[in-house]
Amino acid sequence: MFSGWFKSLLVAGFSVFSLCFSSPVRAQEDSAQKAPKNSFNAKEIIFGHVLNNHDFHIIDIVHDDGTKRPISIPLPVILYSKQKGLTAFMSSRFHHGEANYDGYMMLTDEKIAELKLDPTKYNAQDIVAVNEQGEMDPSVRIYDISLTRNVVQMLLALAFFTWIMLAIAKKYKAGHGVISAPKGSQSLLEPVITFVRDEVAKPNLGRSSDKYLPFLLTIFFFILINNIFGLIPGSANVTGNIAFTAVLGIISFVVILFSTDKHYWAHIFNPPGVPLGVKFILVPVEFISVFIKPFALIIRLFANMVAGHIIIICLISLIFIFGNMNKYAGWGTAPFSIAFTIFIYLIEVLVAFLQAFIFTMLTAVFIGQAIEGKHHDEDGHDHDAMLA
Repeated sequence: MFSGWFKSLLVAGFSVFSLCFSSPVRAQEDSAQKAPKNSFNAKEIIFGHVLNNHDFHIIDIVHDDGTKRPISIPLPVILYSKQKGLTAFMSSRFHHGEANYDGYMMLTDEKIAELKLDPTKYNAQDIVAVNEQGEMDPSVRIYDISLTRNVVQMLLALAFFTWIMLAIAKKYKAGHGVISAPKGSQSLLEPVITFVRDEVAKPNLGRSSDKYLPFLLTIFFFILINNIFGLIPGSANVTGNIAFTAVLGIISFVVILFSTDKHYWAHIFNPPGVPLGVKFILVPVEFISVFIKPFALIIRLFANMVAGHIIIICLISLIFIFGNMNKYAGWGTAPFSIAFTIFIYLIEVLVAFLQAFIFTMLTAVFIGQAIEGKHHDEDGHDHDAMLA
């Protein structure tokens, strides 16, 4: 009874909504062509937040004529080419892509379309060389070593991480938290460190847990701090950058490889107790899995952090998309979009901790698999010694 009444109410509400806003939507199709600068570009907003930039964008001030004045914090641009040598200046010299400086040009979506460049090769915020006529000069190869938004935020997170850990270590060295109960930041981080040690390192690494614990703690807190920093409005989503997660994955891969021994590779290329015919299938699969493991670490962290940020921006963008259709539709959509945004934001806080834990846990599991044969041999020798 109630279900049928509720469905009827939804149908009636949707019908009224469609009748009220269908004509303004049709009318706006013509007006959008007349004033494209006033239209909301969700793609630009989403990719502008997710991708790397040469500045920290804060807000755009839109004037009555549709022109925009971006407010941002410029960052250093450092370029090198054989023809021009080393060049350094602030990104504000480009005036957000509207001007060239010192023989260089910053690409925008409009310039990529105007110059008919390959969008798979060139992206907005890319810097290219130009000749004296202001035209793009593809003969000049540029090495961009600029301090971009992701790099600057990662360095800030690293500085914060180092400072807080040294401060806590200084307190322990002075006896605080050793002969007395931990206080302040000690009481906040000590349970987390104990959790990583007891629930991640020891179950997977056994007697080698103390050896790998500093590495696991560094990975956990470095990812966690960058995840938390990325949730601050106006900041960069560093862990949502494939280059960042790739470096972490490669570091874990190197540690895993250096932890292996002859027993590990013997199990890879000559699995014990497996029929010969099956080995021809199993050995290539096991060898490929050695490289798939770090790749899984890279993609999992990258995909989860990017997805959450995109969902939040899409929910906020709904307000402006409906607002372009009709101002009443925009105001009507705002409460629902804000409510869902707050909900997803709280979920993202949980995901920030969860992804740091998963990356650390899987790294410990893979290292544990690499040293498993060595432990079996050591346990066997200990058992033989006890029998003797």
